[in-house]
Amino acid sequence: MVAPESLRVLASFARPHWRTLVVGLLLALAASALGLATPMVTKWVLDALNDGSSLGGPVAALLVLLVIGAVLYRVQWVLLGTLGERVVLDARESMVRRYFRATIPAVTARPPGELVSRAVSDTVLLREAASSSVIGLINGVVMLIGTLVLMGFLDLVLLGTTVAAVLVVIVLFAVLMPGIAKAQERAQEHVGRVGGTLEGTLRAIRTVKASGAEDRQAERIAADARASAEYGIRAVRLEATVWTIAWTGIQLAVILILGVGAWRVGEGQLEVSSLIAFLLYAFGLMEPITELSENLTALQSGIAAAERIRAVDELDAETDGPTVTDGPSCPVPDTSGPVPEEKRDPSGPVLELKGVTASYGPGREPVVRGVDLVVPARGHTAIVGPSGAGKTTVFSLLLRFLEPQEGALLLDGVPYHRHSHAAIRSRLAYVEQDTPVVPGTIRDNLLISRPEAGEEELRQVLADVRLTEKVESLDEGLDTELSTAAVSGGERQRIALARALLRKPDVLLLDEATAQLDALTESAVHHCVRRRAREHAVVTIAHRLSTVIDADTIVVMDAGGVRARGTHDELLATDSLYRDLVEALRIADGSPADAAAKAPAT
Repeated sequence: MVAPESLRVLASFARPHWRTLVVGLLLALAASALGLATPMVTKWVLDALNDGSSLGGPVAALLVLLVIGAVLYRVQWVLLGTLGERVVLDARESMVRRYFRATIPAVTARPPGELVSRAVSDTVLLREAASSSVIGLINGVVMLIGTLVLMGFLDLVLLGTTVAAVLVVIVLFAVLMPGIAKAQERAQEHVGRVGGTLEGTLRAIRTVKASGAEDRQAERIAADARASAEYGIRAVRLEATVWTIAWTGIQLAVILILGVGAWRVGEGQLEVSSLIAFLLYAFGLMEPITELSENLTALQSGIAAAERIRAVDELDAETDGPTVTDGPSCPVPDTSGPVPEEKRDPSGPVLELKGVTASYGPGREPVVRGVDLVVPARGHTAIVGPSGAGKTTVFSLLLRFLEPQEGALLLDGVPYHRHSHAAIRSRLAYVEQDTPVVPGTIRDNLLISRPEAGEEELRQVLADVRLTEKVESLDEGLDTELSTAAVSGGERQRIALARALLRKPDVLLLDEATAQLDALTESAVHHCVRRRAREHAVVTIAHRLSTVIDADTIVVMDAGGVRARGTHDELLATDSLYRDLVEALRIADGSPADAAAKAPAT
């Protein structure tokens, strides 16, 4: 009913806690043994009444069984409950860390809501399956066998009547339980889709409302919710059928036991105390059967969840250190590691791309082809071009979010594959175009790139991006929780820029970091960027040419390749595409005054 490979997946979560599982199993078996002994002690009480002997011994035995059973039950409950929470904790920690170690393409290929659902919802299903379900199954089998054995000890004829009913129930479970598990698995899949679609829709709630698409999006999400409910109802109906027939079968068995047992008592072939003890076992048969079915259902749901959780391990992950194999073929310096800061050539390039070709997945068309790019250790390099030219992909390559299929990237003349991801990114700071904020306060967002920064440094970067007055106007200041209600889009953009400046990087990467700023604030930011470019490298992706009119070098990209490079005046004279971009923005000869136009280029 359950594939061995699926059980191995589930066992991988429980294996670190096997000692606790063994203790839990022993406690469960001990408690079951006490429960199985109770009808026999009850028979002892009845026999004592019939013989006129003392009731002290059997009554004391019942009380001892009650107290010990209660203690064992509580200890087992706490032990397995704690174990379940630890299994969930381990799984969630492992998944979260895997998400953050995974490559950008691996993570972005799936809806964020689906990944969240695996970490939150699937781990709950895993809890019972990896902790108590296996113990419950073993204990249920032992209780069922033990009950039948003791019933046989009391009367074999009544046992035959009981076994017939139990076999019907077992066959029923074997036929219907796979359907129940499958329905529950499909229901959980649709729950994951609900989470993924809802998360993405709420992220774009303004666009949804502005487009009048509330009902359409709600219906799209509700469709998955209805599908989940339909599968859930199907599972409920199957369960109801199973339990109705099982309960009816057991009750029928009890009626038969009463009838046959009464006849046997009348014939003198069975004692009344034995019949009563047998009936107690018959009534108790529902307990191991219930335990078996519930734990089998939980086990199957947990296995499905475990397989979805383990699928997270298949996400491509970034390596923790430099790779030992040779990188893509390209003439590169023969060096064994990063260049010490004191030996770096300040006049040489800090970053280089040599013949780089890259795509966003196997079999996909390259997004950039044969790109050559040199970023000096000091100065402002701007990248411009129409949408789809490959500008953002170049940043993804520089940040090592994406690996090239051909060519090589170099940092201080050393190939990227000889650096770790962390070593490369420690030298860079990045401001995204849509400037997402990290959940938390303004202070949290600023310090995420450099936790050790002091208050004076925080105040300085806030002043550089003209955010001082805004922060001071907030009741909680830097400790204000960031939300769309607290800060505008332009203010979020400035917070992201301040965060990057606070890191004091060797290379500042800006993906149109002034797109949402007013003219005065943009001017202040440009001044900050120019000051930064005098000491370090600044690379800007330009969607508005006004941000790069005074760049030291402008690189024009088109169709995934570098088309031209030079200063603004040189490109106006030599490149038609650049002239078209300038003309589209109504920028006359490129003077700084004319460059203040705010229309986007891409």
